[in-house]
Amino acid sequence: MISWKNLDTVPAYKKMMALRGRVNLQTAMAGESGAQRVKKYAAPMAAGLCYHYAAKQVDGEVLSALKELAEEMQLAEKFEALYNGEVINTGEKRLVLHQLTRGQLGKKVMADGVDKRTFYLGEQKKAADFAKKVHAGEILNAAGEKFTTVVQIGIGGSDLGPRAMYLALENWARQNGSLKMEARFISNVDPDDAASVLKSIDVAHSLFVLVSKSGTTLETLTNESFVKDALKNAGLDPARHMVAVTSETSPLAKSRDYLAAFFMDDYIGGRYSSTSCVGGAVLSLAFGPEVFERFLAGAAEEDKLAANPDPLQNPAMLDALIGVYERNAQGYPATAVLPYSQALSRFPAHLQQLDMESNGKSVNRFGEPVSYVTGPVIFGEPGTNGQHSFYQLLHQGTDVIPLQFVGFRRNQAGMDVDIQGSTSQQKLCANVAAQIMAFACGKHDDNPNKHFEGGRPSSIIIGDQLTPEALGALLSHFENKVMFQGFLWNLNSFDQEGVQLGKVLAKRVLAHETDGALKAFSDLMDI
Repeated sequence: MISWKNLDTVPAYKKMMALRGRVNLQTAMAGESGAQRVKKYAAPMAAGLCYHYAAKQVDGEVLSALKELAEEMQLAEKFEALYNGEVINTGEKRLVLHQLTRGQLGKKVMADGVDKRTFYLGEQKKAADFAKKVHAGEILNAAGEKFTTVVQIGIGGSDLGPRAMYLALENWARQNGSLKMEARFISNVDPDDAASVLKSIDVAHSLFVLVSKSGTTLETLTNESFVKDALKNAGLDPARHMVAVTSETSPLAKSRDYLAAFFMDDYIGGRYSSTSCVGGAVLSLAFGPEVFERFLAGAAEEDKLAANPDPLQNPAMLDALIGVYERNAQGYPATAVLPYSQALSRFPAHLQQLDMESNGKSVNRFGEPVSYVTGPVIFGEPGTNGQHSFYQLLHQGTDVIPLQFVGFRRNQAGMDVDIQGSTSQQKLCANVAAQIMAFACGKHDDNPNKHFEGGRPSSIIIGDQLTPEALGALLSHFENKVMFQGFLWNLNSFDQEGVQLGKVLAKRVLAHETDGALKAFSDLMDI
């Protein structure tokens, strides 16, 4: 029987809190003991990735306490309940089924009178068949010419995840002959966003994917109108250039304004939707359905690892537990995500939404205030760019901020140059290895300005190359980490009421139904 309890009500919580400051990283990571930690503190992931946590402030006693915490908080049982179709999203009384888009972890899940795994597979096949017809020239523009560009119109999870995934695989696809169509993305209601994309493409040879579950998203429908105007001004019929990704009950579902419609449902939140048709349509058009299937396979394999009840064999659960230890026992306020891969340039932005929209809550799943801190601030940029930017604060600032590195031994493009005895890729890898040790051990200097305190914890996920399978595994890892942390904090990680209030007030402003300070700010913006 599952019991949903607040984190601070179980015995292991007190044990964890009592271990604050137990591990001195400077000592733990020094010399041969540090080398042994690197070999010992590692958890294999799917697609050849590995989660290394030697530079975290943990030891056997801390890990033992975290394992007890996982058992007392029933993390494995709660995940099993989720993938078997129990109502885990208590705020909206919904199932949570994003893992089902890439594999069947448990029993058949029925909802709305249908087998949901069959439903998701059917929609993926529809999107795949459509993409194949576009690539084969069976679906053409009005002039009988092939489409060369696909443009996704969406916002939030309909943009950040698919955009991050596309950018992550663009160079890989070019190198492997898998780039079928270039992709662009329009998200911001700021007209400069849509205008800049439209001016950079040949609209006559562009296919637009409109993504809105409800079919009523203000920013997305506004940008759709912007695009339709551009198509009409070019003498083109918008209905020959647009497809929709929406729910079966939305006004877009059976509209003649679209070449096709691919369906999603309320059981997959936007930030978890990259492996649904929200990501599947644009990624299948860009790279081909086979590449999207490989991406799904990597995510599915990582999901299987997340079902393991032993945290030491479950990298997502372990990452989540260490993160809660850092947030609640160590008191660290933020986490920096630092991919040493330019292909992952938008991955931190996606994780920012994934984590902060899911676990940025101050009440538990029953609407009761919690008495402990919950989700951290998430930010990041690719290395080595970040080293010349905000790493100053990370190394010598007053707050200790845990770090999550991601690195690969080989690049995607197959191009490199040897300068001063090493290649660019070797220089990149050398930097990430050096940063881990610099953050952990620091450097003593009698000059305070040049003194590095050290003791800054980090983990790294390492792989050979960023392939579709590796990207899927990476995405699944962080999705499941966020899920497990929500279970630990007893939050509902699958609604997002915090994004609604501003939308409601914006509608009042546009309708000129304002007074007081809201009217004053509206007047400042000349609305």
